[in-house]
Amino acid sequence: MRTALTLLLLAAVLSGCVEFATPVSTTPGATLAPAPTRAAVTPLPTWSATETAPTAVQVYFTAPAGAKNASRDLEAAVIVDIETAAQSVDMAMYNFSLSRVADALIAAQRRGVRVRVVTDSDALDGGQLGRLQSAGIKVIGDRRESLMHNKFLVIDRQVVWTGSLNLTGSGTYDDNNNFARLASPELAENYTTEFEEMFVADEFGNGSPANTPNPRVTLPGSVELENYFSPDDGVSDRLVELVEAADSQVDFLAYSFTSDPIADAMLERARAGVAVRGVFDESMYRSNTGGEYLRLRRAQMNVRLDANAGLMHHKVIILDGETVIFGSYNFTRAADRNNDENLIILHDRSIAAMYTQEFEKIYSQAAP
Repeated sequence: MRTALTLLLLAAVLSGCVEFATPVSTTPGATLAPAPTRAAVTPLPTWSATETAPTAVQVYFTAPAGAKNASRDLEAAVIVDIETAAQSVDMAMYNFSLSRVADALIAAQRRGVRVRVVTDSDALDGGQLGRLQSAGIKVIGDRRESLMHNKFLVIDRQVVWTGSLNLTGSGTYDDNNNFARLASPELAENYTTEFEEMFVADEFGNGSPANTPNPRVTLPGSVELENYFSPDDGVSDRLVELVEAADSQVDFLAYSFTSDPIADAMLERARAGVAVRGVFDESMYRSNTGGEYLRLRRAQMNVRLDANAGLMHHKVIILDGETVIFGSYNFTRAADRNNDENLIILHDRSIAAMYTQEFEKIYSQAAP
C-alpha cells in the first residue's frame, strides 16, 4: 500500500498536479523540530531539490493556477503552528483576511496563548482584524503614511514565518508568493525585537533603532543566513554588494523594482558576462513610476513580464545558485528608506534550488 501511494504521489508531482515545495529530509544533529503536521496537511517533498535540505527551513510557494493544493497546504501549515503554540504568537502583517487563520488566532487567545498583532493602519478596517479585536486580541496600526509592510509571524519565540505573503485570500490563492518557516530561537529573537519596537515602543520606520540582536545566524545543518530590517539596516547597500559579487548567475522575481543602485549592479554584472534573468509583475510595471523593466530590457537583458492574472508578488534574488534573498522588501527606495520591512539572505544551495525551481516555472510562463 505504501509503495502504491508513493508511486501515485510521484506521478502527481511529475505531471505538475502537485506544486507544493518544502524540504523534508533530516539533518544529523539538528535539535529543532520541523513544522508539526496533521495527516491532511503533511508537507509534500520537493522532488527536484537536494535531499540534504535542512528541516530548520521549510519553504512554501502559493499555486495560483489550476489545483491550489500548495496554497491550501501553506495556509494549513501556518494554522498548525498557531494551533500548537504554547505561549505566544506575534504577527506583523501588512494586510490580513484569512478567516481560518483568524479562527486559529482567536482559539489560541482563548486557551491562554498571548496573541499580538501589528498591521498597516490602512488595513485596520478589515473584517478579520475586527474579529480579532472583538475577541480581545490587541491589534495596532502604524498610523503613518509610509507602510508597515512586514509579513511575519513568531511562534513561541522559536519559529519565524516570513516571506512575500500577506495572509489574505488573494495573496494565498491568486498571487505568486513565498512563505518560509525558519526554526531558530536566535532568528526569533531578532523578529521579536523588531515586533516589540512597533507593538510596545511605538517605533516605526525611521524611528526604529538598528538593534538586531543576531544579524548572522547559523541554523542546524550549518546553514548560514543574514537578517536585516528596513529602514534600520542599510539593506540596499548589502544587496548591491551581493549582486556585484555574483560570478555566474543572477535570477530575480520582482513585484516592484525601482531601485537604481540594484539595477546598476545587475547591469554591471551583465556587462561582465554574468547571466542575468528576471521577471517583473506585469500590472506593477504598467503602474510604477521609475520602474527598471524598460531600462534593463533596452540593455538587452533577459527580463520578462509575468503571465499570472493575479500578482507576481515575489521579492526574490537568487545568486549563483547558492544564495537566495527573500522577505517583504521590494527593490524600491520606499522599502529602503521609509517602510517597515524584513529580509533574509540565506546561503544554502538546497534552499536556493527551491527558489530557482519557482523562478523557472514563472519565467517559462512569462512573455519573452
